[in-house]
Amino acid sequence: MRIEKDFLGEMQISSDIYYGIQTMRSLENFPISGRSIESYPYLIKSMAYIKKAAALSNHRVEALDCHIKAAIVEAADEILAGKFENQFPVDIYQGGGGLSTNMNINEVIANRANEIITGEKGFTCVHPHEHVNMSQSTNDVLPSAMKMACYLYMEDLIKHLEQLEKALESKVNEFQSSIKLSRTCLQDALPMTFGQQFNAYLSFVTRQKKELQKVQQDCLKLLIGATAVGTSLGVAKGYIEAMYQYLPKVSGMPVTKIEDYFDGLQHADSYIKISGCLKGLCSGLSKMAGDFRLLASGPRAGLAEITIPSVQPGSSIMPGKINPCIPEMMMQVCFDIYGMDQTITIAVDRGELELNIWESIIMKNLFDAFSILIASIPVFNHKCVQGIQINEAMNQMHAESSYSISVVISKLFGYEMANKVVAEAFKTDATIKEIVIKNGLLSKEDAEGLLNPMNLVHVDV
Repeated sequence: MRIEKDFLGEMQISSDIYYGIQTMRSLENFPISGRSIESYPYLIKSMAYIKKAAALSNHRVEALDCHIKAAIVEAADEILAGKFENQFPVDIYQGGGGLSTNMNINEVIANRANEIITGEKGFTCVHPHEHVNMSQSTNDVLPSAMKMACYLYMEDLIKHLEQLEKALESKVNEFQSSIKLSRTCLQDALPMTFGQQFNAYLSFVTRQKKELQKVQQDCLKLLIGATAVGTSLGVAKGYIEAMYQYLPKVSGMPVTKIEDYFDGLQHADSYIKISGCLKGLCSGLSKMAGDFRLLASGPRAGLAEITIPSVQPGSSIMPGKINPCIPEMMMQVCFDIYGMDQTITIAVDRGELELNIWESIIMKNLFDAFSILIASIPVFNHKCVQGIQINEAMNQMHAESSYSISVVISKLFGYEMANKVVAEAFKTDATIKEIVIKNGLLSKEDAEGLLNPMNLVHVDV
């Protein structure tokens, strides 16, 4: 056991853990969710990048001794290498503007740095406030780390969207000549191809990827150097300039200084923009999944126009039933993210005066949204999209028997004549083609050509 003190008193801490008294107080105060900041490895990694770059910068401006700098850098590198499992236990729900998160990182680095120098934990040589947190505040470190983490999450998400793009592009090519009947208001509409439908999905995913790439660049503008309220009080001379030289090298991210520290501390609207991108992506993923679910409905009393891969039995009582459970999973992920977006919006709105202190709940919901999208999109892609097949005969029959192709008759003979043709077809349960041939409006040869659904999907105008 070791003894640590703060201005509230002293505490005994087990000698086998690397965090310290501030983390212990957080564990006592916030036993809320059972989930710790360790759930977000990109946050831990980004914090370690900042602490490493800060040590290098403080040493460069002669504010930090060489041996302390070296120990802090080594400890940060060990965090980046994935060591110190279970050493970041503070709950994701916490008060104090994320102070517990920052101090958890500071204490682990400080204890490990002391161990490197002296062979023992404790803050006899390296202090979490005086050395690891030198020239910093939680107020500029945490939002900067959050933005860097968002950048890394976006890297992963964009890679998965690119894989989904490839799968959709393959389906566009595969279904290029597969006719189908479109629907508007869930009613029969004009013929089109499945290739055209899947190309719309592809265009959506490509557009969303580009939007994410734009927003990703905004994540590179950081608050490092602002300290508590934007005045940079407590920063060593030359530290800010050094940080924006070291941090890009350390992290591999081309980060830059935000234009206005005061604006950056007071306003968290960048998180709304990021969350909005995720919500926008979900709106199309959910729609796509819902379309697949509807088109695959049946197999006897539904549309049954496509089949999606069967991945598990669909009922505990009805043998042979198969559910569209992968699209349903994707839709539920999207529903969840809509709720997370609302929480983020409220938390951003409740910033007060010089600081938005709700980073913990913003972080929790934003990182959770990224995490479940990154986990679900590959499953949706591999277990649904890539295995979709078309019921060609069913779709051909629907396209040929649709009354909507009377648009051709309307164009040739007027809207009223087309109405009469549709009414007769409906009354006699005949097709439009059969009625126009019967009534002599078109020859059989002309009707075969003009009313062929495949001739109606690429119209020269």
